[in-house]
Amino acid sequence: MTVYRSSVGATTYTFDGLVDLLAKATPERSGDQLAGCAAATDAERAAAQWALADVPLTTFLSEVVVPYETDEVTRLIIDSHDRTAFAPIAHLTVGGLRDWLLTVAATDDAAATLAAVSPGLTPEMVAAVSKIMRNQDLIAVAKATVVTAGFRTTIGLPGRLSTRLQPNHPTDDPRGIAAATLDGLLLGCGDAVIGINPATDSPQATADLLHLLDEVRLRFDIPTQSCVLSHVTTTIGLIEAGAPVDLVFQSVAGTEGANAGFGVNLSLLREGNEAGRSLGRGTVGDNVMYLETGQGSALSANAHLGVGDRPVDQQTLEARAYAVARDLQPLLINTVVGFIGPEYLFDGKQIIRAGLEDHFCGKLLGLPMGVDVCYTNHAEADQDDMDTLLTLLGAAGCAFVIAVPGADDVMLGYQSLSFHDALYARQVLNLRPAPEFEAWLSGLGMLDANGRIRQVEPLSSPLRALAANR
Repeated sequence: MTVYRSSVGATTYTFDGLVDLLAKATPERSGDQLAGCAAATDAERAAAQWALADVPLTTFLSEVVVPYETDEVTRLIIDSHDRTAFAPIAHLTVGGLRDWLLTVAATDDAAATLAAVSPGLTPEMVAAVSKIMRNQDLIAVAKATVVTAGFRTTIGLPGRLSTRLQPNHPTDDPRGIAAATLDGLLLGCGDAVIGINPATDSPQATADLLHLLDEVRLRFDIPTQSCVLSHVTTTIGLIEAGAPVDLVFQSVAGTEGANAGFGVNLSLLREGNEAGRSLGRGTVGDNVMYLETGQGSALSANAHLGVGDRPVDQQTLEARAYAVARDLQPLLINTVVGFIGPEYLFDGKQIIRAGLEDHFCGKLLGLPMGVDVCYTNHAEADQDDMDTLLTLLGAAGCAFVIAVPGADDVMLGYQSLSFHDALYARQVLNLRPAPEFEAWLSGLGMLDANGRIRQVEPLSSPLRALAANR
């Protein structure tokens, strides 16, 4: 185990190995303090960041943060590493990678260069460089990185911001779900997915919701995809039973133990991916997985310990979850950045920083990264913080965000974005929906000449029938 040292003034700080160094270099957050791995002072954090900047990238290929022998996510990261793609940056340190990324981001061919090197980056490399980057650095590089995926709509194109329309209902009442869906569609939302968190994981209830969403899609010829966010095993069973499954959902994390807490492993996730693709329901692509992650999930499952039983910081573990996602080539992946609570991200500042980190790391690792811009009611955050994060993510080229009626998810009990928040971001930042969905909106006469949603009378809209006879 390498011991790292760095001095600030007359004080020399010592960091016992890569796990300790990564944790101490992380911008302040409550989850790392809870885990006992955070820097004790700003000075110690600065010293750790200084030392981390001098670590060669090759170190991350020889020194793992979670043991290779006991963790299949580590084995996936190491065994799938593309050394040919890594070769152009193999000589760099973490600090050198930061400088290289910012230099490339300012060039005309940034997207191609970053895409070429992406398979050579490991989650730990990307997490490390994010720790020494300012918010504007994270935004600039993420903006220059282009990652697309497709099913019935194309996700992640430059100049586009897609949305998940989330019509959750506390009792899965079809009329309530239909009304929320109508609300979102009238405001131009739903091009990433119409996705319901069911009140139960009952296979029959999940099947009923899948049929409801598929009926809506077919009745109005909506070019989008639907998803009921049940466990992957439930969805596999429903695929075998002939249910109209578009996307296969699962929460994933950055260690084998945390994934076991979700009831999954790599083999099961790959089985779900193959089952979804076997249906051939996509029209513009065959990316069928919808994955969710979030900083703190490994700690909450007590599955956050790394080499030497040292706690690994939550942001590094979050980046490792993206290795799992990358293996599955998803249509959608989003971090539910403030959903787990203030125990992990205490206030608006920590949530904003974590959202930008997660988005940057996911895109750099080759994922069509989205963010659930959200917070729980007991966090030290408010909707102004969410406005700030949404705006920054829009500037950074975020693939999609999640929107619920009135920004208040009455089923899950947390605060997210509303449908009109997505309209704000598109208008202010000159962003548009996915092209296939935009053409559908235009065909209904819902867009003006500039691609903006028209003021419409809901009672006269053909979509009004969504809420009828339910």
